[in-house]
Amino acid sequence: MIKNIIIKETFLKNKYKDINYKVILGFWIYIISDCILFASLFSIYIVLINNKSQYLLIENIFNLKIIFIETITLLLSALTYGLAMSKIKLNNIKHMIIWLYVTFILGFFFLIIEFNELINLIKNNLGPNYNAYMSSFFSILVTHGLHVFFGLIWILIIIIQINKYGLNLINKTRLICLSLFWHFLDIIWICVFTIIYLLSYIK
Repeated sequence: MIKNIIIKETFLKNKYKDINYKVILGFWIYIISDCILFASLFSIYIVLINNKSQYLLIENIFNLKIIFIETITLLLSALTYGLAMSKIKLNNIKHMIIWLYVTFILGFFFLIIEFNELINLIKNNLGPNYNAYMSSFFSILVTHGLHVFFGLIWILIIIIQINKYGLNLINKTRLICLSLFWHFLDIIWICVFTIIYLLSYIK
C-alpha cells in the first residue's frame, strides 16, 4: 500500500508541478481509513447474506435495470470529472467548470435514484429495522450515499473557489484531493454492485 502511494505521488509530481503534495499524502491517509470503514461494512454484509428471511426474494428487493442505470451514471461522473481535471494544464477554467457542473448533475441524479430505491424498500416494510441483513444493506448504501452527498457539496464549493481565486496552488491541490475522493467512491460502488447485487443474485 505504501509503495503504491509513493508511485502515485511520483506520478502526480510529474504531472502537476505546483501542488501541495503533503496535503495530498494526508488525504491518502484519510482514503485508507475510509477503506477500512467500508471493508468492515462489507464483511458484516457477507456474514449476514445467508441469514436473510426466506420472504426476502432477490427480485422483491433489487431492480437490476435501475441499479444498472445507477452504476452507469456514477461511472460517467468519474469520466466527466477526469475531463475537468484535464483542463488544469491548459488553465481552461471555463471548460473545467462546465465539466464540474456535469459531474455534479450526474452525481445528484445518482443520489436521487439511490434515495428512491431505499424509500421504496421502507414503504414495502423492508427497512433497516426489518432484520440484521436489511440493516447491513442500508448501512452500506447510506454510508456510500452520504459520501457522494458531501462530494457534491465539495464540487460546488470548489467551483465557487475557482471562480473567485482561479487555479491557484490551493485550488489545484483541492481538485486533486477531490479527484481521489470521487474515484474512490466509484471503486466502492463497483464493490457494492458486485458484492451486494451480483453476489445476491448468485446466492
